[in-house]
Amino acid sequence: MGTNIIAQWRLLRRALDHGRWLGPCYRNYSIFSRSEILLGSSSSSSFSAAPSHRSAPDFQSPTLPFQHCRPLCSASDPSNIIMIKSEDQFKKSLGKAQDEAFPAIFYFTAAWCGPCRLLSPVIKELSKNHPQVTTYKIDIDQEGLERALNDLNITSVPTLHFFQSGKKAGEIIGADVAGIKNIMEKLYK
Repeated sequence: MGTNIIAQWRLLRRALDHGRWLGPCYRNYSIFSRSEILLGSSSSSSFSAAPSHRSAPDFQSPTLPFQHCRPLCSASDPSNIIMIKSEDQFKKSLGKAQDEAFPAIFYFTAAWCGPCRLLSPVIKELSKNHPQVTTYKIDIDQEGLERALNDLNITSVPTLHFFQSGKKAGEIIGADVAGIKNIMEKLYK
C-alpha cells in the first residue's frame, strides 16, 4: 500500500510541476488498475500511461494522457498578470519597473503554499481594478531563479514587492489582504 501511495504522489507531483489538472482524465485513463484505486492496495508500483484495459506500463509514449487536460494556470488571468519563467525574464521585468518607472508588483509565490493559493484570487481581482499596474507572478521553485531570489532576500511566500516611479515603494510578507489593498490604493489610485 505504501508503494502505491508514493507512486500516486510522484505522478501527482509531476503533473502539478507541469501545470496540468488530472481531474477528468481519470475517467479515460488509469495510472493504477481500477482495483488499486478502489481497494487502495497495490501489488506493484508501476505507472501506466495506457488506457485502463491495458495493465503493462507504457513508458515509450511521448505524451502523457493528461496533457490534453485543462492547465492549472489559465489564460483567464487578467492580461496585466505575467508569469515569470526564467532569470532573464525576471531581470528584464525588474529593469522595466526600475528604469522605465512602470508601476509594478512582484508577487513571489509557490504552488505548495496554502496562503498563496488563498491570496491568488485577491491578486487577480486587484489586477482587474488596477489595469495600469503590471503584476509579475514568480514561482520561487522555478529553476534558474535562485540567485535572483537570494539577491532580493526572498525568504518566505507570499511576498509582494510594490514598485512606483522606478523605486520599491512597499513590501508585504504574508497573506495580509487588508495591507495589500491599502498599499495598492495608496500607490496606484
